[in-house]
Amino acid sequence: MWQGCLADTDYFEMRSTGGRDYGIWVTTPPGHDPATTPLPAVYVLDGNWAVGQTAPLIVTQADPMQQIQPYLQVSVGYAGEEAQHWARLRNRDLVPPGEPIAQELVDAVETGLQSGAMTRETADAYLAELRDTHADTFLSFLTGELHPRIERDYRTSPSGHGLFGYSYGGLFTLYTWLTGNTLFESIGAGSPGVASEDSQIFSQLGTIGDRPPHAKLHVTFNERELLGDLAVYQTITRNTATVLHRLTSRSVTSAVLHETHVTGLQASFLSYLRTCRAR
Repeated sequence: MWQGCLADTDYFEMRSTGGRDYGIWVTTPPGHDPATTPLPAVYVLDGNWAVGQTAPLIVTQADPMQQIQPYLQVSVGYAGEEAQHWARLRNRDLVPPGEPIAQELVDAVETGLQSGAMTRETADAYLAELRDTHADTFLSFLTGELHPRIERDYRTSPSGHGLFGYSYGGLFTLYTWLTGNTLFESIGAGSPGVASEDSQIFSQLGTIGDRPPHAKLHVTFNERELLGDLAVYQTITRNTATVLHRLTSRSVTSAVLHETHVTGLQASFLSYLRTCRAR
């Protein structure tokens, strides 16, 4: 998917030590020479969906009105047969282990089933992935397997790396920030899928004390989610606001966007770039 369709973008597939197959898109700024100018990497999750909306924004590095610090983008998705199942496989990889399944989410899946948007088989498979989640394993893959390869093949700089995710990807990036992982110096969490009041995110918040992680965190959520009539989006927005209320560090910023959950991805990524990676 998207191979050969995006300028200045390489694509390769990689199998993790756990036997999972991932598709990787690496987008570099036009005319970039890694031999003379090593760049930090910005990792973007949900590559099968996000790469087409986010990778072209690498041109913001040449915007004369608000330039963004140079970076190369590494979009991470699924490969081969698994690519068509990305919407459920992300549940396995992006959701923290032990995360409860919110009733509002179950209800939303049932609504999709009744409307014909999902089949029973698809709905059951979607929920099954949420019962056995492994964000810890996926984080180890990103930092311990994928990043060393990107570092070697693209001669990245030793510091300044970023991470961006949206929806469950935003849940993953929040989780990553709260683990204190030191690879990333800036993290974007767009409309993070904190769907339960008993989320592992709140458990993690209770362990960081008065010294939050060193990375800068930027959180966005969507006004139209909060004011709409879908309970699952109202819940994640409300829970995200609760997370922000408990984070008083100056390294944490936030923005409210006039978007829906579906349309907010690109706007959230732009907000992250402008806030965390502006010159």
